[in-house]
Amino acid sequence: MDRAEKQELINTLNQVFKTTGVVVVVGYQGLTAAQMNALRGSMAEANATFKVAKNRLVKLALDGTESDGIKDLFRGPTAVAYSADPIAAPKALVAYAKANEKLVILGGALGSRVLDANGVKALAELPSLDELRGKLIGLIQAPATRLAGVLQAPGGQLARVLNAYATKSEAA
Repeated sequence: MDRAEKQELINTLNQVFKTTGVVVVVGYQGLTAAQMNALRGSMAEANATFKVAKNRLVKLALDGTESDGIKDLFRGPTAVAYSADPIAAPKALVAYAKANEKLVILGGALGSRVLDANGVKALAELPSLDELRGKLIGLIQAPATRLAGVLQAPGGQLARVLNAYATKSEAA
């Protein structure tokens, strides 16, 4: 990598760190290339990005961002994962880490808040934005369904009473 490419990477990562919802730092020592590709694929499915870069370049890219408190996490072979949805990247990483012990979650940042490994895992347990939207729509629709059922019940009862009188008078 020449100097211009390094500067371009720093600028790109700096912009990413300023605009993403969450940044997670992981250690990947011992993962094979196939495992790394599988991890990248699972991150892409979750609308998140997994990037391996030199620690020195990532630290430079963190300057001037809200996430600069995570600079101390970059020791040894590390990578960053980020996504606009604050739940997507942690959820995908924690799921992959459960299946593969060599992927170690070191910590992360949610805006200006620095998270340790347990904080990232707790963030991963929260429902995603789509799941929350689905629950909200379900809660909104539930009262309307119940209201329709309540409004239909008296009409149904009246129809049954009239039917009972009609069958009673026919039988007599």
